[in-house]
Amino acid sequence: MIITRNTVQREIILQTVLNMDNHPSADEVYEKLRFDNPSISRATVYRNLELLAKQGKILHIEMPKGADCFDFNTKEHYHIRCDICRKVYDISVSKIPRIKYDKSDRGGCMIDGYNISFSGTCPNCQKK
Repeated sequence: MIITRNTVQREIILQTVLNMDNHPSADEVYEKLRFDNPSISRATVYRNLELLAKQGKILHIEMPKGADCFDFNTKEHYHIRCDICRKVYDISVSKIPRIKYDKSDRGGCMIDGYNISFSGTCPNCQKK
């Protein structure tokens, strides 16, 4: 087990993600931070976002057709990226059954989890 210390910069990055009302990319987190924290580098933001995701404090969401983003909501849920405005939204989909996999189905791989994302058009873009 790797022990990491909780740095001031890491806490600032975590609080920034927790206070953002969207699913920010690493660049968006960096842009939000850099004016009040000019000494923080883009690499520090990227590295700490990845570490916070590994620690389970935030989610790292890999989205097709766009930049990966981060989410403060770590409970199991799904995401949709609007094909027009490119924003990522949480969605509740009750009809998707949990994926079950047998040991023989894994081809020798240890499965840690899975990520399902959707694409479509958000309500705001549907009105345009």
